[in-house]
Amino acid sequence: MKLVWFRNDLRLADNPALRHACAGDEPVAALFIISPTQWRQHKMAPIRQRFMLAQVDVLGRELAELGIQLHLLRVETFAEAPAALADLCRELGVTQLYANQAIEIDEQRRDHAVSAALAEQAVSCHWLNGCCVLPPGRVLTGSGEMFKVFTPFSRAWLKALDEEGFVIHRAPAPRGESLPWQPLAERAWVDEALGELKADPRWPVGEAEALRRLNIFLEQAVLDYGETRDFPAIAGTSLLSPYLAAGIISPRQCVAALQQRLGYRPQSKAQPGFVWLNELVWREFYRHLLVLIPTLSMNRPFKPETAALPWSWDPDAFAAWCEGRTGYPIVDAAMRCLNTTGWMHNRLRMIVASFLTKDLHIHWRLGEDYFMSRLIDGDLAANNGGWQWASGTGADAAPYFRVFNPTTQGQRFDPQGEFIRTWVTELADIPAAYVHQPHDWLRLKGRQDYPAPMVDHAVARVRAIEMFRSLEK
Repeated sequence: MKLVWFRNDLRLADNPALRHACAGDEPVAALFIISPTQWRQHKMAPIRQRFMLAQVDVLGRELAELGIQLHLLRVETFAEAPAALADLCRELGVTQLYANQAIEIDEQRRDHAVSAALAEQAVSCHWLNGCCVLPPGRVLTGSGEMFKVFTPFSRAWLKALDEEGFVIHRAPAPRGESLPWQPLAERAWVDEALGELKADPRWPVGEAEALRRLNIFLEQAVLDYGETRDFPAIAGTSLLSPYLAAGIISPRQCVAALQQRLGYRPQSKAQPGFVWLNELVWREFYRHLLVLIPTLSMNRPFKPETAALPWSWDPDAFAAWCEGRTGYPIVDAAMRCLNTTGWMHNRLRMIVASFLTKDLHIHWRLGEDYFMSRLIDGDLAANNGGWQWASGTGADAAPYFRVFNPTTQGQRFDPQGEFIRTWVTELADIPAAYVHQPHDWLRLKGRQDYPAPMVDHAVARVRAIEMFRSLEK
């Protein structure tokens, strides 16, 4: 018996672990492990848990239709996983375990412990690359080190992809008669562990839904992506991030679909489609970094010297940022959108992260954790990479003087205030000319229903730059 362990790769198509397990005629079973306590320790958002488990439900039914039974195990923490897996393998007569590699340090340690435990039962473990187009460690500098700046990584990644290519593997064929599947909602212990399992209707699950979104984006928006992607009031992005984070669709499928749509793989900014492809390469960059620099999974900065920065931990200022009452409309709209929907536009993620770290001077770790506790697409590599980029502690050539002005960012990327008025209801009736700096208009109207700016951006900017310059002394 072979056992496929599903994690953040909840799909049938282009799944290396499933494909290798299904090679040959030996019986195959599948597994998903629910770890409620560990998920809470990792700040996994409830909306993300529900989204993932809704997909597990779909996956279990689809596997059952192929004659593969998906087993569910509940262990509170990763430390319990090796013994639980050993028991299941003994019960099922498993001789080989297949799984796609995890990239986070706690998950890697868990997998090493699983390998050791199963080796005592003569169960061989096969760990495959299912999370990246090119496996971590494949794209290195000439001296064999990980790139510390994105642009040369991107060039090397594109060159390596041209040299190696890739293959998209179809879902496996049926391996026998269909099997019964008991929905998760009917399993009392699952419901007790995680509460209401119903997924958010804004984010339907299923591989078909992920492919539908991908195809709509490629047909309607990818050619204009470079011009529209930064405007949150415009439907200019793919909205695939939750599906990539849960592994409902693979990055290889995205690259392959882009190539099919264009008839070529874009290689430079001059070619349509390159800007979106480059976003996929950013995803690869952060994932490779997380594997090759394990301290990134341990709350440590990419640039060690920035650990000495005198960050603030002001709980009142942090709460105002979390709740969207900073007095800066684009920041408040973005945070209220996140708190309501579990998702935030990427341009807005950069704006609010810059505001927290460069205007309020609050430690990026607080923002990183808050995002993880709210995002449906929470992914440690992308989230950590984005926060460290914005805060000036991450992989970047010259970060410390990059301080976003929240007012001009709003004026540039939400010029008519459509996004702001959608989420900051106090400003729903304000004229567009005042929406980014509403306080004088509100005063004239005798209104006090929207807060004054928490800080003077010009003063806060100078302080942020001084913080970083002090490291050079």
